[in-house]
Amino acid sequence: MATLCSLVVTLALLTPTQPIASYACRADTKFGRHTLSLRQAVNAAAPATVRPNTRFTVAVDLQPGTLPSEVKGFKLQEVRDLALRIPIPANTSYVGAKLSGGSGLNSTPSVQLDGNTAVVKVAGPIPGGASFQLPTLSVRLKSGRAGTTIETKLKGTSYDDPGLTLQAKIKWKFLSTTAPVACYPDPNPALTRTRVQ
Repeated sequence: MATLCSLVVTLALLTPTQPIASYACRADTKFGRHTLSLRQAVNAAAPATVRPNTRFTVAVDLQPGTLPSEVKGFKLQEVRDLALRIPIPANTSYVGAKLSGGSGLNSTPSVQLDGNTAVVKVAGPIPGGASFQLPTLSVRLKSGRAGTTIETKLKGTSYDDPGLTLQAKIKWKFLSTTAPVACYPDPNPALTRTRVQ
């Protein structure tokens, strides 16, 4: 049986000038618990300043990537039921959200508000080795009081409070299994900052 090891997966064609979202992940498999590091190039946009009680849009655009077909001896067959979570920033109120674009997902993505978090869901399956791009998430917000800075960040603080979850179907030798994967951003810098003035 496989032993606990560190698996490094790069899910994007990275460009040095683009911000990188780095996730610490854990997969629970029949072969044991495995840690993964996921890195995804991301572009995010928001106005630099807004007036109080004004509507504005924050856009989060994850760049195109390619799933690996094999990771440290495990064959990645497919990924399903991916959920990406973006918290609604403090000092804002949620107006709405929409998705645009995306490719190679083999399903129609959806976005919904869960408490104070926008959740992008992709049923898949995305085959191992395939190229894909998640849709751009545009969140419409209303600014709060003046004198504050609104920050857009990814959700997640630990494996038990993940901001990204998915189901990975993997094969090792003659055995196939589906492993739940939970990820949180580490580190988690602000993607955008908007001053209310």
